[in-house]
Amino acid sequence: MVQALNDQDNVHGKTFCEVLLNALDNDDLNHVLMTDEANFHLCGNVISQHSLLGNPRDIHQKPLYSEKVIFWCGVASFGVIGPYFFEDEAGRAVTVNSARYPEMLHTLLEPELQRLGVETQNLWFQQDGATAHTARTAMRVLNEMFSVRVISRRGNTEWPAR
Repeated sequence: MVQALNDQDNVHGKTFCEVLLNALDNDDLNHVLMTDEANFHLCGNVISQHSLLGNPRDIHQKPLYSEKVIFWCGVASFGVIGPYFFEDEAGRAVTVNSARYPEMLHTLLEPELQRLGVETQNLWFQQDGATAHTARTAMRVLNEMFSVRVISRRGNTEWPAR
């Protein structure tokens, strides 16, 4: 399954690529940290409103709230950072919110970049436009860490939707 694209998505995507290529030189292309988080449901089912599973009269039972894990990961030319599992004190998965995301940036990302010897003034940080990512606290932390090299909705370089 993929998200539907609208007429302007190609234009926005092309504009983003042109802006990024103009901002980067060849060396900088090796200094982009692409990040995202994902939810994996442990019941083995793909959770979707739009899935058709064979005969529409067949009953497919699944729990209303299935157990899941939520993790974040970053990938760059220097390697992989993470995974970071969003969990409470009891080890249960929790949602990513505007308090937990900046906490992850401080407790995982910052020390891991230091351990790897990555200079953040030369690193571009990419994230999608999720509300937890673009909240004031998270954007403040990211702007302190990466200066003017944040690719995101409300970032220094706008990440196009879809």
